[in-house]
Amino acid sequence: MVGLGTWQLGADWGNVDERDALAILDAAVASGVTFLDTADVYGDGRSERLIGRFLREHDGLTVATKMGRRGPQDPAEFTLKNFVEWTDRSRANLGVDRLDLVQLHCPPTPVFDTGEVYDALDTLVRDDRIAAYGVSVETCDEALAAIARPGVASVQIILNAFRRKPLERVLPAARAAGVAIIARVPLASGLLSGRFRRDTVFAVDDHRAYNRHGEAFDVGETFSGVDYETGLEAAAEFAALAPAGATPAQTALRWVIQQPGVTTVIPGASTVDQARANAAAAALPALPPETLAAVEDLYDRRIRAQVHDRW
Repeated sequence: MVGLGTWQLGADWGNVDERDALAILDAAVASGVTFLDTADVYGDGRSERLIGRFLREHDGLTVATKMGRRGPQDPAEFTLKNFVEWTDRSRANLGVDRLDLVQLHCPPTPVFDTGEVYDALDTLVRDDRIAAYGVSVETCDEALAAIARPGVASVQIILNAFRRKPLERVLPAARAAGVAIIARVPLASGLLSGRFRRDTVFAVDDHRAYNRHGEAFDVGETFSGVDYETGLEAAAEFAALAPAGATPAQTALRWVIQQPGVTTVIPGASTVDQARANAAAAALPALPPETLAAVEDLYDRRIRAQVHDRW
């Protein structure tokens, strides 16, 4: 299933005005998208509020939000008291009584092994503040720690043709445990679209300009941790693998969709056309074995040494 990631509707991808943001949501849903992913920190709630406005006129959607990145990244902050406060804010932003899915938003690693954290999340479910909870992770080890907890419904992890490590252990473990996998950054921050060049200029408020070396948050979130020059060369090679009738971006999404264990993939979109094209990837034929083998070879030759042992 293709969902919609909405980080770009809040911040860190250049400016998207309110009218354009609502048009993107409308185009995605009209194209069959039913899963929206957001976070309380995206634009300090702007993304949630825009989705909340959209929800007033649209039914049948599942909204996943995240919590835990607005304050100090201290494991001691991840308490029931704070969870209640954070989810109350998200419920107000989204205009709902109960949140469909709340994910811990890439918290400090020790949080994943703290039983009291999961007890607190269970309390939110029992009190009907949230329907389910999951985690968003940076590393495969964090994902595996969360999958081992019985109450975890979902794991959100970076997965794309340039970040293949989750295929080894995370996706099999999730399948065995009945845990959903939400694949984020499926286009490697746009690299896999094949649209960028060495002279491409990103806005100063776009993380692809200011976080290339992890200056603001984990560098793995920007171009999947691949340095820009290497990424451009690898993306050009990837684009040549796109089948007739599919763009490189759609091919990258199709690759993610057909990995066993993936529940949904959440590309972002900064235009209506992107939202429609991304959604259309769900209907593409499966990539043939020779294409999958070529993608693996590309990763091994150009990408693996940079990213595989880091996350």
